[in-house]
Amino acid sequence: MGKLSIDHLRERVRGGVLTPQDEAYDEARKVHNAMIDRRPAAVVRCVNAGDVMAAVGFARENDLDLAVRGGAHSVPGFGTCDDGVVADLSGMRGVRVDPVRGTARAEGGATWGDFNAATHAFGLATTGGIISTTGVGGLTLGGGIGHLARGLGLSCDNLVSADVVTADGELLVADEEQHPDLFWALRGGSGNFGAVTSFEFRLAPVRDVYGGPMLFELKDAGAVLRGFRELIADAPEQLGAFPAFQIAPPLPFIPQDRHGDPFLLIVACWAGPIEEGEAALRPFHEMAPVVAEHVGPMPYPALNSAFDALVPPGLQHYWKANFVTELTDEAIEAHLRYGPLVPAVNSTVHIYPINGACHRVAPDATAFAYRDASFATVIAGMWPDAADNEANTAWVRDYYAATAPHSQEGGYINFMADDDQDRIRVNYKGNYDRLVEVKRRYDPGNLFHLNQNIAP
Repeated sequence: MGKLSIDHLRERVRGGVLTPQDEAYDEARKVHNAMIDRRPAAVVRCVNAGDVMAAVGFARENDLDLAVRGGAHSVPGFGTCDDGVVADLSGMRGVRVDPVRGTARAEGGATWGDFNAATHAFGLATTGGIISTTGVGGLTLGGGIGHLARGLGLSCDNLVSADVVTADGELLVADEEQHPDLFWALRGGSGNFGAVTSFEFRLAPVRDVYGGPMLFELKDAGAVLRGFRELIADAPEQLGAFPAFQIAPPLPFIPQDRHGDPFLLIVACWAGPIEEGEAALRPFHEMAPVVAEHVGPMPYPALNSAFDALVPPGLQHYWKANFVTELTDEAIEAHLRYGPLVPAVNSTVHIYPINGACHRVAPDATAFAYRDASFATVIAGMWPDAADNEANTAWVRDYYAATAPHSQEGGYINFMADDDQDRIRVNYKGNYDRLVEVKRRYDPGNLFHLNQNIAP
């Protein structure tokens, strides 16, 4: 890549271009997962759609790898590359709320923290993730599971339109009427079809919720998991709750002598009338004694950011995941065998319910095909010390191997590791061939291949 080419790129963008010779380069090339250490030829700090178009065009014209980075949370490190171009959207974080229409438009680099801060002022929300530093774009393009999914559907189910820079450098608006095939593919097809510079979402009235974490002894974990399975099958859809295996962090509401002990958690979110929250969560207290809890009314953004401190930038990450139709007794036994071995306070296992509103969308209505799945499980290995990589990666793989026979073949794209490329077809289930057709139409050269890739 010659000097004139870089100079030409710099002339075309407003936000700036960093190369290995620049002082800020090492910071600019970092992503969330510290296992990923790549050296792109250029990091384009995009501040508008024009900058994204320039970055895409430059990568295409020079036959370079292109990585599109939003929140930088991609566990496989898809937000960076060696010797290629990174279109870094983290400077594009604006969120504009239209309270009359009940919609919000977020720029491609916005995080869910940015989004929630803007919408909460109007008493509105849509389904986001569990960690507020997660990018709006990455989560939505892969589906979008979060606290509000049982009541509002996935993030992608609430997407109204998207502005997309395609492989030829053109900016398209995709919605139900304009480029509907592209709009269909964006809702669960990950970053395969272009760089999305803004997302427009439908909002719902959600200001405060009643919820938080409840900790149970491991000896009661089986009873709680079975109780959760029965409760969540037909619970009111305003109830979002998921079980988790977690080492207790040093928080004031947890007895000091229990800090560092593993527990089973229930993380609950009641989005109905606040005065009904205590009664809505009472069934969990009836499943087993609660060791400690931090439950009550709170602003929805507070719950959405409650676990941010456990997932700071710079941890080692290795994850595995599956969709689950039924949380069988055999599956629960596998969780009881490996969940208590969670190796670090940052590591966790979550079993998200995705029934309710998620089931009312047809499997071919969006690219997210697993509308018959009742749960999405993630084994999220996260730890600070690279010296533990081999042992902790083995824990994730062994756990996954034990639960896979009791799960569906495919898993949630956003939870896939870099060694999961052989699962692409099953992860998209019956929608894969149609996704290939859309890929051929909008990205026949596979410029957008740094993702869980759908080859044209």
